Amino acid sequence: MSVSVEAAVDGRRTTALTGQAPRRRAKYLVSAARWMFIAPAVVYVAVFFGYPVVKNVVMSFQDYTTRTFFTGEAPWVGLKNYTETIGSSLFTTTVVNTALFTIGSIVAQFVIGLGLALFFKRNFPLSGFLRGLLLLPWLLPLIASSAVWKWMLDQDSGAVNQFLGLFGAPAIPWLVSPSLALIAVIGVNIWLGIPFNTTILYSGLQGVPQELYEAAALDGAVGVRAFRYITWPSIRSVVSVVIVLGVVYTLKVVDIILGLTGGGPANSTQTLATNAYHQSFVNFEFGQGAAVSNVLIIVSFVFAMVYISISRKAVDE
Repeated sequence: MSVSVEAAVDGRRTTALTGQAPRRRAKYLVSAARWMFIAPAVVYVAVFFGYPVVKNVVMSFQDYTTRTFFTGEAPWVGLKNYTETIGSSLFTTTVVNTALFTIGSIVAQFVIGLGLALFFKRNFPLSGFLRGLLLLPWLLPLIASSAVWKWMLDQDSGAVNQFLGLFGAPAIPWLVSPSLALIAVIGVNIWLGIPFNTTILYSGLQGVPQELYEAAALDGAVGVRAFRYITWPSIRSVVSVVIVLGVVYTLKVVDIILGLTGGGPANSTQTLATNAYHQSFVNFEFGQGAAVSNVLIIVSFVFAMVYISISRKAVDE
């Protein structure tokens, strides 16, 4: 009797062990299939994003100039590129301009974009057509947009001054005055960024259940109160995405500024991004250009981490 019981137990154990093998094999195949789908993206990011970042960090510690392309020599200089960059008189100007350009652009883009998103949330004739038309600035090549705006803001024959002249206003030197050039560049960047903010915020508003507004209306929460207690908390995660992506994108804007003013006049529109471009591709000081761009990367990363942390705490509360 005991022999038969032991045999039965051994049989069950053998069956269980043999049954686990196919399950392990299937689990391994599923895991391998997942990695096969992910592998192309990982390789792409490593080659086209990871390598340039690592190379840029290495270059920032080297005396990397045009001579390097012929001799292959790039002597290590330690923190010299960073100290010269941060210690230059231009660095303070570029930091201030970058802050003003970024804050001015993001605030205006977000406020106008949110207002347009709330406007388009209501159904009215030609709503879809107008929303599609609003995307045109976002779809145009940036250098083409900056060329058109440079003509429009021209002091002598620009369309903007021609229009203001109808009301007796004098010609305004939008792009050649050190006190106005940065404002003009910010205005153009706002125009280019509104479609992105409107589109993302409009998508977030579409996800807010209409039943919440109907229930709130019964308690008298309409208009501003409905926005404060229903709309804003519901789209807070979308707002975080818009702000973070907007800041990171704005910090690295180069083509718009180069197309409009080239960083002038008198460095009044020179930012960290344009400074890195000039150091690398005008002065051919690739090491210093890499140092400036690394400072820009650190600023973007720190802002993103701080803002995401604050947003998560607000959501948890």
